[in-house]
Amino acid sequence: QVQLVESGGGLVQAGGSLRLSCAASGSDFSIYAMGWYRQAPGNQRELVAQITSSDTSNYADSVKGRFTVSRDNAKNTMYLQMNSLKPEDTAVYYCKAHITWRWGGRTSYWGQGTQVTVSS
Repeated sequence: QVQLVESGGGLVQAGGSLRLSCAASGSDFSIYAMGWYRQAPGNQRELVAQITSSDTSNYADSVKGRFTVSRDNAKNTMYLQMNSLKPEDTAVYYCKAHITWRWGGRTSYWGQGTQVTVSS
């Protein structure tokens, strides 16, 4: 099947930067869209950024201008460059991949998440 592994989380001071990555492994599939989500304690999981196979992207208003999502199709990897981090960005960040099987049909997979903590 498909496995997603996030990395790059950690502790950073306000105003600093982090880059997250999400690597997909498996066979017999192609990724047509990927997204980053986050969930802070006491809050619902929310969409942060998404990117399609045509490289179009969208961002939540709270991160627009600070975060940049990109992907490397050859490596089946998505990235999230996070700049000017704020304490309110603290959350577990999750990767989600929307895939198409070679024989047809679509499904979605979640990664297990990576913790991002921004100190004031």
